Amino acid sequence: MELYNTSAPLNFTLPPGFGKRPTDHALSVFLVALLLLLMLSLGCTMEISKIKAHLLKPKGLAIALVAQYGIMPLTAFALGKVFQLNKIEALAILICGCSPGGSLSNAFSLAVKGDMNLSIVMTTCSTFCALGMMPLLLFIYSRGIYSGDLKSKVPYGGIMIALITVLIPCTIGIILKSKRPQYVPYVTKGGTIVTLLFSVVIIVLSVINVGKSIMFVMTPHLLATSSLMPLIGFLFGYILSALFRLNAQCRRTISMETGFQNIQLCSTILNVTFKPEVIGPLFFFPLLYMIFQLGEAFIFIIIFRCYEKIKPSKDKTKITYTAATTKEETPTVPGNGIHNGEVCPPYKAPFPSGLDCGQTTQKANVVKETAKIMEHQARLKFCTFSKPHF
Repeated sequence: MELYNTSAPLNFTLPPGFGKRPTDHALSVFLVALLLLLMLSLGCTMEISKIKAHLLKPKGLAIALVAQYGIMPLTAFALGKVFQLNKIEALAILICGCSPGGSLSNAFSLAVKGDMNLSIVMTTCSTFCALGMMPLLLFIYSRGIYSGDLKSKVPYGGIMIALITVLIPCTIGIILKSKRPQYVPYVTKGGTIVTLLFSVVIIVLSVINVGKSIMFVMTPHLLATSSLMPLIGFLFGYILSALFRLNAQCRRTISMETGFQNIQLCSTILNVTFKPEVIGPLFFFPLLYMIFQLGEAFIFIIIFRCYEKIKPSKDKTKITYTAATTKEETPTVPGNGIHNGEVCPPYKAPFPSGLDCGQTTQKANVVKETAKIMEHQARLKFCTFSKPHF
């Protein structure tokens, strides 16, 4: 028995030939090219030693997986209850909450100066874990919402393709950095320029393909849900990593990885599970979620960059203490004393060797020279200091 979206407008229809038009194919090509180029550029920022460190001590990785597979599905389920969404709306939001990761999280982790090694490791592990965790989470949370076999709709082939598109270009980038590091600046700069150009093309093609259809999904409760989900993911991902005392760089990375969801994976499940006349405008909910997660992520980037400029740097706040140079006085004793007609010459004690310029002193020499001073001072006690007698 299929659930129908009773809240959908009766006049809602997908654009003619949706998904099969030349612009749709062009959009798919640009998305794949952008993903490969982005992963190649990010691979050039990674180091094998740091990747091994995250795998051998997977504290950050474990916290990230708990945040992705714990916080987001529970948040999606709770928001469906709070806003009293109907079953088909709650199911669409739940599928979005159970689709973790995605390549956007890697790009924005770089923008907030996060740990890129942890980010790529997280994306790889979360995508691999999705093969088992997504069916389990959908089975647990969809009980009472959907009577069909939702876990069988998980696109395992699409997950494996996503895993390959992340691993292969990142591996090429890592090898390039280790074998030909002189080419890395050209790859990263060229990748940044091409990524910006492709992003503009993708936005234009998306607007052409979707048109005004997305306006049907912009209802108050869906707008509130799609805006709160990424915000909760960003905040709770940061708070959870802070509770376990990860450094600030790892906190920002886990925050981005938690808030960003795999929109392409979510759209695939919705497309495979429901017919357009069944799901209605909720077919575009993943796109609405992507708009809000991008907007909120940009706000966090601006806040972070402004904070970096406002806060004083460590070099400026660091107080340097320098020892004042003092001139060591050489001990002298009065001279020109006369004892039994004999003039006592002035004695200038030699400076103990080894004390000049901070050099290590030798105890034997110091003791010897100190003994000479004391012997001469004892001899001077018998000298009579007066004017010479003629």
